[in-house]
Amino acid sequence: MVRSSCTRDRLSGMERSTYVIAAGSNRRGRHGTPPAEIAAALEHIKGRVTAAAIRSSAPMGPSTRRFANTVALVETRARPEKLLRRLKRIERRFGRRPGQRWGARVIDLDIILWSGGAFEGPGLTIPHPAFRERDFVLTPLLDLAADWRDPISGFTVRQLHSRLTRRRPLPSRSGAGAGP
Repeated sequence: MVRSSCTRDRLSGMERSTYVIAAGSNRRGRHGTPPAEIAAALEHIKGRVTAAAIRSSAPMGPSTRRFANTVALVETRARPEKLLRRLKRIERRFGRRPGQRWGARVIDLDIILWSGGAFEGPGLTIPHPAFRERDFVLTPLLDLAADWRDPISGFTVRQLHSRLTRRRPLPSRSGAGAGP
C-alpha cells in the first residue's frame, strides 16, 4: 500500500515521494507502436518506476485512433514542479509538440497523484482534475495502488473506480413517475 505522505530516505536523509504518472500514446514513433513508446518513455523517468500492464482504450474527444494507456508509480526525490519539467522534456524528446487538444500523440505523461497530497502550481494541479472520470487511469491504478486515497474526495482508487464503473439503472420508458 502506498502511504499518503512523503517518506525519508534512510541512506540520504532526503524525502522521497511517490507519484502516480499516467502514460498514453496513440501514434507510432521512433520506438515503434504506441505500447513500445510508453515503455520507452517510462524508462526515461528517473527514480524507481513500477508500471501496470499497458491497456488499449477508446479515444476521448474527436480522435479516431485507439490509445495505449498505463499508469506507473514513480518514487523519486523530485518535487512536483521538477518532475513535471522532467516529464515535459521526455515528451519533447519523443516528438510531442504543443497543438491540437485530443489529437494524435506519440506520448502523453501526466502527474495524477502525489504522496504529498494536493498541489497547485503553474501548469500543474495534483490530483489531476479529471482522473476520477477516466477509467483508463483508474483501472490500471487498481493493480498498483487500489487503497491510495484521493486527497480531495477522500475516496480510495478502488472506491473511485467502483463509482465510475457501477451499473446505473436505465430510465423507465413507461413514463412512470412523470408528473401530471
